[in-house]
Amino acid sequence: MEDTVKLNERIIVALDVDSREKAVQLARELAGSGCWLKLGLELYALSGLSLIDEFKKLGFNIFLDLKLHDIPTTVEKTLRVLVSSGVDMVNVHCSGGYEMMARAAEVCHRADKTIIGVTVLTSMGQQEIASLGVQGSTEQQVLKLGKLAQKASLDGVVASAQEAPILRQECGSEFLLVTPGIRPAWSEKNDQVRVLTPKKALESGSSYLVVGRPITMAENPREALNMLWD
Repeated sequence: MEDTVKLNERIIVALDVDSREKAVQLARELAGSGCWLKLGLELYALSGLSLIDEFKKLGFNIFLDLKLHDIPTTVEKTLRVLVSSGVDMVNVHCSGGYEMMARAAEVCHRADKTIIGVTVLTSMGQQEIASLGVQGSTEQQVLKLGKLAQKASLDGVVASAQEAPILRQECGSEFLLVTPGIRPAWSEKNDQVRVLTPKKALESGSSYLVVGRPITMAENPREALNMLWD
């Protein structure tokens, strides 16, 4: 395996915390470690885009995880605002359809930003998928949405590491696979269903691994980050 800093460059730490102060404290503790930071809905609701410049000054790449899903024009206009900030990566729901994704990709690529699509949330299992009226298995749905995202020129998708091998096989080596639901062997699953350990996820073809509570709830977040590879 690569050295720890190189491996950490493939980790996106989810700052799913309930205050700006906690987010800043975590960022300062993780500065220089090589990892990315992810701002999700909760933190965005608290701070908007105001934290991004602060995190960029600390040297982080930023994934703004808002999972946009609306009519194409609304998503396009929203992304024009978001990509004018210091974010490096944004996402939309693949279920918004081809036109929405294609227009989103055009906006992001014009601004030299990475855009990925959400396939099936990692908190959802086969039963939940079926309850939505989706035909076929979770893997089949993830692959269908992943291929649609690639056709719409998205740079990659968010998917469980369990679906990474088939996505890598079907979508090629350059297609980004960002995988939440990553849990080291020493941590709890919490509300995630389709999970893998960090090493297993990389072996399965994941490009980036999203890790939250095992790091952010740890007494020493920097140490917990480095322990992912134990």
